Amino acid sequence: MRIKAFKGLRPKKELVEKVASPPYDVLGREEARKLAMGNPFSFLHVIKPEIDLPENVDIYDEKVYRKGAENLRKFIGQGILVKDDGDYLYIYRQIMENHSQTGLVVGASCWDYIEGRIKKHELTREVKEMDRTNHIIYTNANTGPVFLIYRDGKSRIKALIRKYTENSFPEYDFASDGIRHTFWVVGDLNLVKEITDEFSSLDNFYIADGHHRAASAARVARMRKSENSNHTGNEEYNYFLAVVFPHDEVKIMPYNRVVRDLGGLTSEKFVEMVKEKFEILDGKPSPEEKQRISMYLNGKWHLLIPKSGTYGPKDPVSSLDVSILQENLLSSILKIENPRKDSRINFVGGIKGTKYLEKLVDKGEYRIAFSMYPTSIEELLRVADQGRTMPPKSTWFEPKLKSGLVVHLLE
Repeated sequence: MRIKAFKGLRPKKELVEKVASPPYDVLGREEARKLAMGNPFSFLHVIKPEIDLPENVDIYDEKVYRKGAENLRKFIGQGILVKDDGDYLYIYRQIMENHSQTGLVVGASCWDYIEGRIKKHELTREVKEMDRTNHIIYTNANTGPVFLIYRDGKSRIKALIRKYTENSFPEYDFASDGIRHTFWVVGDLNLVKEITDEFSSLDNFYIADGHHRAASAARVARMRKSENSNHTGNEEYNYFLAVVFPHDEVKIMPYNRVVRDLGGLTSEKFVEMVKEKFEILDGKPSPEEKQRISMYLNGKWHLLIPKSGTYGPKDPVSSLDVSILQENLLSSILKIENPRKDSRINFVGGIKGTKYLEKLVDKGEYRIAFSMYPTSIEELLRVADQGRTMPPKSTWFEPKLKSGLVVHLLE
């Protein structure tokens, strides 16, 4: 796999905690506005610039992208963000409770993505893809990283990174929302070459999170290539900002579901129909194994066990718990055939816990909740290797990568 060291645009050390922000796609407009309130250094001003515009301005309006570019230039002009003087790699470690993951921040090849060596497990939506494409075009930068995974096998990548972190002082080291973020700058040219060579022996990367960011970067690379008669393949637009983690270090949490109504069915009729496809037992808030789903209805948790013949046990997609629920209950009983677009269903990241699901149902905002067993990394890799896609909202990776720690400029 092709990776590239680059001249990162980064916060001054004393400002990093104020600059670093959640990813653009985990916050709504108002939530982001409140989080950035009183903090002119927040990177949300760059990645969600609609917070600095009147509420009647559509989030996909050209004014939003112009504002993002303006805010990025302001951050540079005021010295909040400073460009490194050399092509570096960066190491980014996150520790959440007893979980630790250490990734390498790189320029990943847009052409590896276009040619299928960076594998996907989700579909992208055109409107979201164009949103990030416009953001890249106007800012001339990748402002948020794509979360990539590589299969950790015989390479020396982890050992090289571990040795460096054990013998070097980090550039940044801070805690935010209970997660410790530690960041090293790798300027040793010999080590950069050694790590780059090790990555060249890998066959694939896999997108964990950031499908729209990767697709948008590839779209821009195609555009820039067509516009550049002197294209060489080495230009910065051929690469996108990514953090690459070994597959055995990442953590997937469940992606739960809540539904607003029972589709006109009474509770009794609904349960009767569910029993055709599932065995229903008294349950706990969280299922304890694969092919088990917890359902919260009428103030009580139930355990759903799919009956034989309701899914293909050897098929990597239909055997996913999210697929079993979608095909045998959400679609067939509640008539939610397109969960991407149906406003009756919503998705809740596992980080919020099952008490949050109970709260949503008990206060009447939703009628029923489903607590899922998390999709495994092996399931994700298997689906991606077959060139197939999972149902929407199948994986929730945690901890989330901070935005603003480093920006990749396309100059």
